[in-house]
Amino acid sequence: MKSILITSLLFLIIINSCCNQELVNLRTAKDKVKEYYESGKYENELNEIYSVVKSQVEKLDIKNNSVAIFDVDDTALSNYEISKRLDFGYEHQIIQDWVLSAKLPAIKPTLEFYNYLKSKKVRLIFLTGRYFEEYDATLKNLINEGYIGFDTLIVRNESEKKLSAEEYKLTKRKELESSGYEIIVCVGDQFSDLSGKHTGIKVKLPNYLYEIK
Repeated sequence: MKSILITSLLFLIIINSCCNQELVNLRTAKDKVKEYYESGKYENELNEIYSVVKSQVEKLDIKNNSVAIFDVDDTALSNYEISKRLDFGYEHQIIQDWVLSAKLPAIKPTLEFYNYLKSKKVRLIFLTGRYFEEYDATLKNLINEGYIGFDTLIVRNESEKKLSAEEYKLTKRKELESSGYEIIVCVGDQFSDLSGKHTGIKVKLPNYLYEIK
């Protein structure tokens, strides 16, 4: 699974003035994250984002080669359960076992948007920073959670492991367009999912669990 950095929200800084900063207790910050995800605010925000994007998609001229690119972790599939179990920390082996279990739940607003695009005859591709040894579990997980009918799932190969997320994803999007796809939508929870060109409509989803460069 892609390297994870604890999001700065867990070390939230409240700015009282240009010169005076007060740190929030880490437990308080974690409780705020928990409340956001479990109160319905997270799902409501996703629905609002996708509603806006749908109105933009309706204006597009969708062609046979039009494609939407989706990230996997915390875009299509949720890691909130394991993050909460780890008290919003990170433990590599536990996360790895979680990924390989292929039991991550679908993020419902994303699945609904995915199916909306499919009904519009938009082609669909998953582009993830996960590694090639996680391909089978990822493919199984996506299909089991209802992501049916996509063109392909792209994961990092051995030679791509040391690339930054931004460089890796930009390279892959360029390759997809060179192969004949026209990217009209790109969906991700990290800015590195959307950085640079070859994205079409950029759809940034909220993620207060971690940050990937």
